[in-house]
Amino acid sequence: MKRKEFIKLATTGALGISSLGYISCQSQKEIFFKLSLAQWSLHNAIQGGGMSPYLFAEKSKNLGFTGLEYVNQLYDDVMMSDDKSSSIKNFIKQSNQLASDNGMENVLIMIDEEGNLADENEEIRLQAIDNHKLWIDAAAEINCSSVRLNLYGSKDVETWKALSIESLGKLGEHAKGSGLNVTVENHGRITSNIPELMNAINGVNMENVGTLPDFGNFCMADEGYGSVFDGTCETMYDFYKGVEEMMPKAFAVSAKSNDFDENGDEKTIDYTRMLKIVKSFGYTGYIGVEYEGDRLSEEDGIIATRDLLIKVGQSI
Repeated sequence: MKRKEFIKLATTGALGISSLGYISCQSQKEIFFKLSLAQWSLHNAIQGGGMSPYLFAEKSKNLGFTGLEYVNQLYDDVMMSDDKSSSIKNFIKQSNQLASDNGMENVLIMIDEEGNLADENEEIRLQAIDNHKLWIDAAAEINCSSVRLNLYGSKDVETWKALSIESLGKLGEHAKGSGLNVTVENHGRITSNIPELMNAINGVNMENVGTLPDFGNFCMADEGYGSVFDGTCETMYDFYKGVEEMMPKAFAVSAKSNDFDENGDEKTIDYTRMLKIVKSFGYTGYIGVEYEGDRLSEEDGIIATRDLLIKVGQSI
């Protein structure tokens, strides 16, 4: 972390006591990545009505971040609108203004609930592609570098792969004109079977179609059937092997967290091991904090994850 950045975070109270204590007794080594906040970390507050999604930029700034990772499904004014095209224009206008007002960088939009891109029903699949194009265009308008998609649909692996390649190719071509990257996250089910996911990504063979490795999303069971954090996931891909296999095509990285021990380390995921893998690929972009635990409050979980990333980032 640069001295100016440290002073700014310290004076705004954005650095927690643990990170202040760590930095004070260590040389202020600059971390190799930038810090962004995944809006999903605040989904309880937003979906519960306690926070407007349009306060995201201000909240992220106050917590010491410089990058914003939006989640489309948290914007009910767009998702529930009868005129989504007009509603997205309002989202674009407000998001650009709020990011600018708070000195933040728009990094990516995570696109959820816009249809299955590998659905065997062609009409459904084509509608899903069109739905995603709206958000790709929005991401370009707010100067993001990437969007994150989900690849769900057919239960047959070969069919899923063929349809995924077809849809990703169309979306990659659509995004190419605005210089935007199209990424797929390991997000459960077949997308957490990393060899199969990479077969689809490599099958597209486009420079702007890649991955968003998530440190913790490696449960391959159907959604709702187990968690990697409480030991209930019966079919799980190796966390570290998975991230290593995804990094060659990575345009963004997600630091998932659930709970922390007395030393501030994530109880399930070895952050030192993860960040060494990320660093070994020469990655210097944003790493997004995505806290999903329930023992700490959302804000405290965000701070704990942020401080852990800073601590480990300075140590390797």
